[in-house]
Amino acid sequence: MPIRNMVAWNTLIAGNAQNGYGESVLGLYSMMKMAGFRPDKITFVSVLSSCSELATLGQGQQIHAEVIKTSASSVIGVISTLISMYSRCGCLEDSIKVFMECEVADLVSCSSMIAAYGFHGRGVEAVELFEHMEKEGLEPNDVTFLSLLYACSHCGLKDKGLEFLNLMTEKYGIKPGVQHYTCIVDLLGRSGCLNEAEAMIRSMPVKGDAIIWKTLLSACKIHKNADMARRVAEEVLKLDPQDSASYVLLSNIHASAKRWQEVSVVRKTMRDRRVKKEPGISWLEIKNQVHQFCMSDKAHPQSEEIDLYLKELTAEMKSHGYVPDTSLVLHDMDNEEKEYSLSHHSEKMAIAFALMKTPAGAPIRVMKNLRICSDCHVAIKIISEIKNREIIVRDASRFHHFQNGKCSCRDYW
Repeated sequence: MPIRNMVAWNTLIAGNAQNGYGESVLGLYSMMKMAGFRPDKITFVSVLSSCSELATLGQGQQIHAEVIKTSASSVIGVISTLISMYSRCGCLEDSIKVFMECEVADLVSCSSMIAAYGFHGRGVEAVELFEHMEKEGLEPNDVTFLSLLYACSHCGLKDKGLEFLNLMTEKYGIKPGVQHYTCIVDLLGRSGCLNEAEAMIRSMPVKGDAIIWKTLLSACKIHKNADMARRVAEEVLKLDPQDSASYVLLSNIHASAKRWQEVSVVRKTMRDRRVKKEPGISWLEIKNQVHQFCMSDKAHPQSEEIDLYLKELTAEMKSHGYVPDTSLVLHDMDNEEKEYSLSHHSEKMAIAFALMKTPAGAPIRVMKNLRICSDCHVAIKIISEIKNREIIVRDASRFHHFQNGKCSCRDYW
């Protein structure tokens, strides 16, 4: 373009943000400012959304400072995005601070705050805020209810969740979509009501997708119901035959039940269909630099130091009662190899690196693309206690706040 204006910059930045190119968004944002343009409320929403997806807290905080300088901090859209950004970067207290400083809380900001509470396992606060909304005369929409049901499902508030589903349809006349039903299936499944959850999927007025069936499959794993898992996995793979997570879940369920022949069948099916397991990746930000880790990865320039530190850390954890859950390693290895594999899960590597490189007592924030495994969950609880650190892990499902040997999810994830 011979002449670029603010509309062109905002359109390009928003397009990249909407398509998930977060790093490009931040690069374009810097280029825009270097070209002499000042960001406005539209720019801030796109850029903060990208910080939220990338979980780059340092950059998000810098952009928040720019928001304040340009007097955009009173714009509801920007406030809502800031609440989401801080929440997804593991800083719930900062989300609460932004929300409390909002002069007039509206439906959008309240819905964002309910979602933030739910993502961090604070279901009671989410319900309280929803009830306050109703008292203030704010009428919830489908997004509000989705955030509320999500919060209930991650805190075991089964009765409340079912109550809100009825309220949604009967009082507010909102038809639940497949995402709302997915939250209820998750809620019922986690509570052990597997038959009820399956009946809901088969009877709901909207067509189920692969995600809702996969949600039930996860519940089958929690409650070790291998027979239902096989049936549910068939439904998932009809809709998405290339979904690696479903094969892995089903394989894990059969392995837990010591059905090794079934495990072999699942793996053979994956090979025949050329389905590859999505690798576990964890990352964290230290001094505005993002460090990424894969299981047993040697690509990091300090991988040898991390390896040595992990050996020391594992020995210290064992002296405090940690017993590696080698049943989670579904390969033909001896116990020593299985323990090495477990100790080099990506989140453990990221936490070890953070312990090496951050000041004593500083909180550690790690992001992960998959769900955290049960062995890592136990290990991180012990690490938080012996190292006296708050460790915050965002996995594919929710946030876990580990402190003093306990997790905010109360082992319910």
